[in-house]
Amino acid sequence: MTVETRPTPIHGPVFAADPQLVYERLRRHGPVAPVEIAPGVEALLVTDYQAALDLLRDSDTFSKDSRAWQRTVPADSPLLPVLGYRPTALFSDGETHARYRAVITDALALFEPHRLQRQVAEAAHRLIDRFAGTGHADLIAQYARQLPAFVLTTWFGVPEEHRDRVVGAITGLIESTAKAGAAYGELLAVITAMVAERRERPRHDLASWFVTHPVGLDDDEVIRQITLTMIAGHEPTTNLIGNALLRLLTDARYAGSLFGGAMTAHQAIDEVLWHEPPLANLSAHYPRYDIVFHGREIKAGTLVLVSYAAANSQAAPPTDDGELRSGESAHLAWAAGPHACPARDPALLIAITAIEQLGSRLSDLELAGPAEELLWRPGPFHRALVHLPVRFEAVAG
Repeated sequence: MTVETRPTPIHGPVFAADPQLVYERLRRHGPVAPVEIAPGVEALLVTDYQAALDLLRDSDTFSKDSRAWQRTVPADSPLLPVLGYRPTALFSDGETHARYRAVITDALALFEPHRLQRQVAEAAHRLIDRFAGTGHADLIAQYARQLPAFVLTTWFGVPEEHRDRVVGAITGLIESTAKAGAAYGELLAVITAMVAERRERPRHDLASWFVTHPVGLDDDEVIRQITLTMIAGHEPTTNLIGNALLRLLTDARYAGSLFGGAMTAHQAIDEVLWHEPPLANLSAHYPRYDIVFHGREIKAGTLVLVSYAAANSQAAPPTDDGELRSGESAHLAWAAGPHACPARDPALLIAITAIEQLGSRLSDLELAGPAEELLWRPGPFHRALVHLPVRFEAVAG
């Protein structure tokens, strides 16, 4: 069997249409494969479950600091809004990482579950009211994208007139297109103005919490941690809700069970985290020195990404025997090691509540067209539907 030596693109519509087929081809290279993540920009992608765990847990060999790699790509690369260095927990190691992460985890601890669940449920009903009487909706644009945005912008105290601007910017930068830089600039502009205002007049919101946290972040550090938290909180949660709704609407094992309660929502979300994780490929790492990693020689400073989706497909519990499973927790959708996602619990609560509320209000949801005609957003990092059109019997508000 001949193994393709050129890097395999994982950023275009072909990859978006069937990423698992691409991952199978990448396995011919062994646990680590060469990929192209944007035109002319190459990386290595870890597709093996054990190799992924080894990388994620090894902060002695691998660094998160992207500055050396960044000098090898064009300054206007659409990848830089996602992978370009900033003083945040995502791009830091050791004590610096611990300092930044403490601010984020302390902030997330303020999301009291009962209050958060009530807030999400109330927002869900308001969103559903907007389309319940029409008999049709796009559950991505009108629901899955709006709910996390409402939670985050409310908790951070984003002015209402800037909320759409924030959501559009987050969506634009994660897609890694030519407009990504401008999208990140939009987000920075909103957050920068907020931080300046909170320095003068703190409020009871998360933006003020970041500003006044005892570790004493400077303004740029505050702006960057808030930006990171909002991006990491919004985009993956949107995709998780959308991907889980698609599974509930199309998988025969869930037939009619979108309306059956929280356990079904939890099961669908768990399977999505295994098989269609909302962030498919990320966890950028860079070897501190030349190494041999799972049989592949890797030069110092090389960009190495983890494919949560490919690694999960090796270890996932079966789904083709007609049974539903939940409670499996060994997937890598939240990453692992010192940089594992700290927002797991609030993200799950938001997603489960979103699905519960939708099922309780609209009892006959179905796709508005064939599932095979649905489009997935191109890009190397996410697994995200473009739209999720549904129809149902219109109900009075």
